[in-house]
Amino acid sequence: MIWTMGEIIVEIMREHEDAPLDRADVFVGPFPSGAPAIFIDTVARLGHGAGIISGVGVDDFGKCVTERLGGDGVDLSLVLRDPTCSTGCAFVTYFADGSRKFIFHIGNTPAAKAVCPDAVPKADFFHIMGCSVMSRAEFGREIVKAAKKFREGGARISFDPNIRPELLGDSSLVDEIMAMTSVFMPGVSELLLITGKETVEDAVGYCFSELPCEIVALKNGSKGCRIFSKDGEYFEMGVYPMKPVDATGAGDSFDAAFLCGLLEGLSIPDATRKASAAATLNIGAFGPMEGKINPENVRKIIEANPGV
Repeated sequence: MIWTMGEIIVEIMREHEDAPLDRADVFVGPFPSGAPAIFIDTVARLGHGAGIISGVGVDDFGKCVTERLGGDGVDLSLVLRDPTCSTGCAFVTYFADGSRKFIFHIGNTPAAKAVCPDAVPKADFFHIMGCSVMSRAEFGREIVKAAKKFREGGARISFDPNIRPELLGDSSLVDEIMAMTSVFMPGVSELLLITGKETVEDAVGYCFSELPCEIVALKNGSKGCRIFSKDGEYFEMGVYPMKPVDATGAGDSFDAAFLCGLLEGLSIPDATRKASAAATLNIGAFGPMEGKINPENVRKIIEANPGV
């Protein structure tokens, strides 16, 4: 069983590249979204128990996302339905160079109003997204409180910093999270920023010597990933071939499939292949949660690309 806590939102996207958000142009959506929601939906679609602590409004946007999550098997029993304000949303545009720009409406929505429950469910992993922690200071503290309770109940903590410049605020809670993290899943710049080191090797060494990290899964976009373990195991791979349609959510699906692989007893290389295949399926569809991720499609990608 894997649980997470964070924003459930809808995403409203520019239909075409290079349409800045300060100009009139066409949007499409809403699409179910939110990094924790994308993550936990992938867990459920890969056949594992999955639950999220979050909040939505009593409106059509909330219905859009909860119907998708619930239909895919995510436990929504700890999702707040708030009739006083609207479901969170994000507006996003893409540029030809691959960059993205967001406008978020999260901190003043039910997405960031959920609180740590008095008693948390039993879980194998509790996953934290940095964007959720930084969306609203009070919400970040509730996520850390929940992480401590899940950890006391036997869950391992996994953490993806997922730093969004548009949400970057008080990052003081990151140190508390890192002091609990078993599986750390950053990008290269995030790894160096959080550890304060100048090289990947020094940063990874710090994670293993000064922090409780057991695995560092270093994601590097189109260049693939590098996986380090505290016992010295190392695995590196590129990406599976896929014409990218929408990169939003690829890292979230990677995180989910990697943890699923660990729970299935897969080796680090096989868990990484599973994670990379899920991320590949994610980028092949327009919309952050629209990739056709399921165990069969993941297996097909891995088997069709033995040399990756």
